[in-house]
Amino acid sequence: MMAETRMTTMIPKDRIGVLVGPKGSVKATIERKLAVAIEVDSESGAVDVGLRAEAPDPSNTLRARDMVQAIGRGFSPERAFSLFNEDNTLGIIDLHEFFGKNESEIRRVDGRIIGREGKTRRIIEEFTGTLISVSGHTVSMIGTFDGVSTAKDALEKLISGRQHGTVYKFLRKRRAQTKKEKAIGLWEGQPVAPKKS
Repeated sequence: MMAETRMTTMIPKDRIGVLVGPKGSVKATIERKLAVAIEVDSESGAVDVGLRAEAPDPSNTLRARDMVQAIGRGFSPERAFSLFNEDNTLGIIDLHEFFGKNESEIRRVDGRIIGREGKTRRIIEEFTGTLISVSGHTVSMIGTFDGVSTAKDALEKLISGRQHGTVYKFLRKRRAQTKKEKAIGLWEGQPVAPKKS
C-alpha cells in the first residue's frame, strides 16, 4: 500500500516559530533530508506536508508529519530529528481521552509524569531508551517501537494512578525480560549442525 503523498496536521500556534527555526533552518532541514515540501499556515497552525517528485520513499511524508507533530508537542528540533532514524517512531498519549477537559486533573498528572526535578520522566526515558515530552494535554515519546510501547505502558499506569514505585518495578522487569529475549534470539540465531541420518 502506498503512503499518502500529502498530509495536513495541526500544531499549536506557539510552536510554529520552533518548527520554522531561525531563518527557516529547521523546516529546510526536514524538507531537504526527506524530499518533502512543508507549508505552514501561521494563522491556524495547519501544516501541510507534501512529497516532492524526487523523493525516494513515499513513507517520507509520514516521517515528516511525525517530525512536525513532535515539534508541535514540545520536542526541541534536535530531539525531533531523531525521527530521521528509520528505527524510531513517535507515540502520543492524549490526556483528554482520560480526563476530558478537566485541566486541573491534566496538570496534576503532568506533574506525576515529570516528577520532582524531572526525575520520573528521566527514569522512564533511561529504562525505555525513549525521549519524552509533556506538553499541554499530551505526552509524547520518540524511540524504537518496543521502547515507545513500553514507555506508553508505564505512562498509562502512572496516569491511572499507580504508585511511582510500582511503575519503576514494571520497567525493571520489562527491561530484564527484553534482555533475556535478545539473548535467546542471539542464541537461536546460531547455525544448527545438520543431523546425521
